[in-house]
Amino acid sequence: MTVTDRSARSTARLHWAWVVAAVSFIALLGAAGFRSVPGVMMNPLHHEFGWSHGTVGLAMSVNMTLFGLTAPFAAALMDRFGIRPVLTVALTLIAAGSALSVTMTASWQLVLLWGVLVGTGTGAISMGFVATIATRWFDAHRGLVTGVLTAASATGQLIFLPVVAAITTHHGWRWASLLVAAAALAVIPPVLLLMRNWPQDKGLGRYGQQPTVDTGPAPRPPGSSFAAAFSGLVLGARVPAFWLLAGSFAICGMTTNGLIGTHFIPAANDHGMPTTVAAGLLAVVGILDVAGTVFSGWLTDRVDARVLLVIYYTGRGLSLLALPALLSPHAEPGTWVFIIFYGLDWVATVPPTIALCRNYFGDKTPIVFGWVFASHQLGAAVAAAGAGWIRDLRGDYDLAFYLAAGLCAVAAVMCLSVRRVGTVRAT
Repeated sequence: MTVTDRSARSTARLHWAWVVAAVSFIALLGAAGFRSVPGVMMNPLHHEFGWSHGTVGLAMSVNMTLFGLTAPFAAALMDRFGIRPVLTVALTLIAAGSALSVTMTASWQLVLLWGVLVGTGTGAISMGFVATIATRWFDAHRGLVTGVLTAASATGQLIFLPVVAAITTHHGWRWASLLVAAAALAVIPPVLLLMRNWPQDKGLGRYGQQPTVDTGPAPRPPGSSFAAAFSGLVLGARVPAFWLLAGSFAICGMTTNGLIGTHFIPAANDHGMPTTVAAGLLAVVGILDVAGTVFSGWLTDRVDARVLLVIYYTGRGLSLLALPALLSPHAEPGTWVFIIFYGLDWVATVPPTIALCRNYFGDKTPIVFGWVFASHQLGAAVAAAGAGWIRDLRGDYDLAFYLAAGLCAVAAVMCLSVRRVGTVRAT
């Protein structure tokens, strides 16, 4: 056997795409640490500073807005300058915003640190990043890889949420913020050591792609990264499916990060449930979401993505409709039914949504999907602020849950309206 043959066999055993996917999973894991914090800290900040649920919800709204709007520009910057430098800067922003928050004394500082700095940092390590890795490094198993990377956010919630809740309860929210900052910093070394920007950097093609003799230099798009990002929006805006996917994904954001992710713990507190118990339930959502999202990715490789989305949104709406009657001081069986279903469904929508984008936009999917994901976070921002406002006005979250259930029905109809096969492809 020649050296070349042995090298080929080694490459076949472990294509560098899997190393990149593993490092990406770790980066998404670290970014998820902050996103598990706001619901836990809402009541402590309210009691210490007197800030209302609406005020804290506003900071989270800014965070989610920037989290979404950063995604398409981050995807363009990754095309222009590479994945590794963009990830490093993003993780540094997350660490700085979390660490500096221990010194804040006014609500505008909450908006600046938790909203602007951390929102921008986490936005660069979001679903646009997932689409970049899946599209750039994989031809085979793209749906599965998308599901696994999407599940990293849930795994981060699983790891951090119970710890953050316990630290906040026993030592205060400042120590929890420092923990998140440390976690973000800990992710930087593996990114610097192992992340590669393109398969060509390792002399490879995409995983599952037929080997080529000339790998060539890594492609670099000409012109401004910001122009490239806006060109993705222009490309998407011409296709009706883009607006249907963006609208349904906005509702996805409203009903996950914006409503349940931010307000489930305070809503459970309103019914007498302790913060540690409510945080534990959200952690279970994280456990189940890993299985649900990976399975959704597997299904996306085999089943019509539109059908999957209709099922996901319909089930989510029914569960939200029942939630106000299921909350109580203890985790009753009905509460567990909600947690189990919502966990399996949490971001199961991501793999089929990316797949539908890929049908229409091909290699431009990361940037176009960045704008679809921006709509997800704009929806989350509306729900984070709006649900807090409803709570301040009415004294409970029931109306917010009912409105979200109705919107899920709208999302199901929108997904059903997407044409089966995209006829507009990026060139």
